Amino acid sequence: MSQTVLFIDDEEHLRIAAEQTFELAEMDCRCLAEAESALNLLSRDFDGVVITDIRMPGIDGVTLLRRVLEIDPDIPVILVTGHGDVDLAVSCMKDGAYDFLEKPCEPARLVASAQRALQRRQLTLENRALREQVNPLNAIEARLKGRCIPMVRLRQRINAIAATDADVLICGDTGTGKEVAARAIHLASGRSKGPFVHVNCAALPETLMESELFGSEAGAFPGSVRARVGRLEHARGGILCLDEIDSLSMPLQAKLLDVLHNRRVTRLGSNEAIPLDIRVIAISKTDLTKAAQEEKFRPDLLYRLNVVTIQMPPVSERREDIPILFAVLVGEAAARYKLATPEIPSALLSDLAARDWPGNVREIRNEADRFVLGLTGDTGQAQPENQTLAEQMANHEKALISVAIQANGGRLKETYESLGLSRKTLYDKMQKYGLTRADLGQDE
Repeated sequence: MSQTVLFIDDEEHLRIAAEQTFELAEMDCRCLAEAESALNLLSRDFDGVVITDIRMPGIDGVTLLRRVLEIDPDIPVILVTGHGDVDLAVSCMKDGAYDFLEKPCEPARLVASAQRALQRRQLTLENRALREQVNPLNAIEARLKGRCIPMVRLRQRINAIAATDADVLICGDTGTGKEVAARAIHLASGRSKGPFVHVNCAALPETLMESELFGSEAGAFPGSVRARVGRLEHARGGILCLDEIDSLSMPLQAKLLDVLHNRRVTRLGSNEAIPLDIRVIAISKTDLTKAAQEEKFRPDLLYRLNVVTIQMPPVSERREDIPILFAVLVGEAAARYKLATPEIPSALLSDLAARDWPGNVREIRNEADRFVLGLTGDTGQAQPENQTLAEQMANHEKALISVAIQANGGRLKETYESLGLSRKTLYDKMQKYGLTRADLGQDE
């Protein structure tokens, strides 16, 4: 797999110099003028290194460092700094930066630092892959947590289709974990050693999307000074994930359909068709069937993509999973902010389980961050007004039972004793709320 150096600096002459330096070293480098574009290219599967100037308009290098480490704390970030910012750069090293270089950077030192960082990143990704290959099912469950019936069925469905090469359409509300499910499919598939190329179709300007997807030859359009490998070509041997595919224009949909039908891509400015060995996962938060009926999405592209369709359940359909989700996200937030993991009161867990979460898992993650930072008083949450008292009490009771079962590791004897219930009463309530023994883990 070709590793990438992302070089971010707002000064054009420094970007040109860096591109030439890495090209001479036969290293793949992508130069960007601002940090926001770099963040759109990063994920836990990013196989390269980030090199950024500290002083930039908008998102500066220190903020970019923090944002990158939130995505994956193991992505190496190298800071480029002027003499006056050396103390700041040293402080950033304590916060997780991989290295820092003073301006003007010697080309040899810049290349050497990047090469060491790339070797470290490759080792990190290889170790992750080895751990996950030991038991892909456990790895899927680690990413898609939950004991409720919808989540159990979701994991079963992913396990059933992962080993195939069928294209997949993942639908669901914002924040339900659609990209997480796509990465789980990649992890459990025979393409797990290949790249997972994620493209946010809504984040790239229409004028750039065609060259981003299909690639281009030098001179294909004004400003194109070198050949560029598109995302489709880069995904060969792996999976191409097209996020927010509903945002693609109709002309681009037509071209994408042709490429996916023939599994060949032709770069802009070229006549040579390049074979594609890829699997496609498309993600949409809108109903593409309805969009096709309204002539906002091509029906033939929809039929090409939805060989298998996965519907992500909203949090409203998996309330009993909220406590365990919150606990996991609190642990992740504590690691991200380098703080001790706080103890979570059971009363808080039951309160969280009774709330509505229109932002789904993403909203729960925000609440977990606030809890770790000691800001839980400012949640902006209110109890639903359209529920009767009986419905609210039932939701509260179901959440309390679910929390107790999880707190006792699925041991039902300890659960009914801690709740002050008889064995029969607990079983009756579990049946009432659909909390089956199979879904809740081991029995006593």
